[in-house]
Amino acid sequence: MDLLKTLVDKGLRRELPTREEALAVLATSDDELLDVVAAAGKVRRQWFGRRVKLNYLVNLKSGLCPEDCSYCSQRLGSKADILKYTWLKPEEAAAAAGAGVAGGAKRVCLVASGRGPTDRDVDRVSKTIAAIKEQNEGVEVCACLGLLSGGQAERLREAGADAYNHNLNTSEATYGEITTTHTYADRVETVHQAQAAGLSACSGLIAGMGETDADLVDVVFSLRELDPDSVPVNFLIPFEGTPLAKEWNLTPQRCLRILAMVRFVCPDVEVRLAGGREVHLRSMQPLALHLANSIFLGDYLTSEGQAGRADLEMIADAGFEVEGAGERTLPEHRADVLAASGGGCGGHGGAEAGGGCGPCGGGDADGTDTAGEPVSEAAGESEAAGAPGRARTDLVAVRRRGAGTELPPNA
Repeated sequence: MDLLKTLVDKGLRRELPTREEALAVLATSDDELLDVVAAAGKVRRQWFGRRVKLNYLVNLKSGLCPEDCSYCSQRLGSKADILKYTWLKPEEAAAAAGAGVAGGAKRVCLVASGRGPTDRDVDRVSKTIAAIKEQNEGVEVCACLGLLSGGQAERLREAGADAYNHNLNTSEATYGEITTTHTYADRVETVHQAQAAGLSACSGLIAGMGETDADLVDVVFSLRELDPDSVPVNFLIPFEGTPLAKEWNLTPQRCLRILAMVRFVCPDVEVRLAGGREVHLRSMQPLALHLANSIFLGDYLTSEGQAGRADLEMIADAGFEVEGAGERTLPEHRADVLAASGGGCGGHGGAEAGGGCGPCGGGDADGTDTAGEPVSEAAGESEAAGAPGRARTDLVAVRRRGAGTELPPNA
């Protein structure tokens, strides 16, 4: 296809595609899908080789959020049966982080529900960062605490944070349809604050909320303009008890096209396969590694992910390798810019951030409940084959282990 040749050439030159070209990727047929993946894979390998960065989420404070983000199980008014707990102590968070690092993660992503941190919250997180870094030499730490106020980004940087995550989630035109308690502009401003403080900025999107192709292209082009070091791509997990519980709009093929479009628009940026991959990509997850160069290991904020061992086996079986602690994540030109700003960790491990306050959910893709026993066939046997677009509620499992519980984490 002439389109794909053009997009590959532009990606290798770090040149922005046109909106029409990005829309055309989303409109390709299933017959063309492997060609699309192969083309975007060339761009991925040019800038990131065959390395896969592992990131690990620690939910510092779960549920009871005053914001009304429609996609989020922790939102105001959510009836989702998730874990609810207040701030983990620094030593508790450090223990959870250590499990992820032991499983191969080189970045720990600290997330807390809420509109944004108070100054006291920043103090808490600063102590947690110190505890994690004291126990795990060389680990990268990202914070995701919501909207920042004056000076907080600088304080997090001084405390040892390497990055800050705040997702745009969807297009500016449709943002008011999913959230009313803050604005799209608020989110952009927080990313700017993180960048100004010398933190590596991470900002991404959520697909599957009923948006159009134009909305997806709009938000990805906005991200390209914002220029974060990493772009997490979340796929909506329709939690029961949230306003978007019935939004099952994604197929594995659709997810791959979205990831390919993001790679073409943001060729040299760390693209992270984030929440919902197990639910929507399912057996096609290995193909997504040809597009994304980073994933979350183990569980997510409020839902359970694929078993950590299964993640590692998937990476190896697909012919990729886990990125080592001493390897640089970002391409040299991006890492150098970050280092010149005095922030992030582009010198040794890249500058991508992790997580996302609401959308980092996951699926119970390892076929077990929290005790490790096989899930009953009644939990979704009739849906197991999965017609395109059919709700796979059997793959949505609320997290009952790890942070905030007495059960060991999945890492």
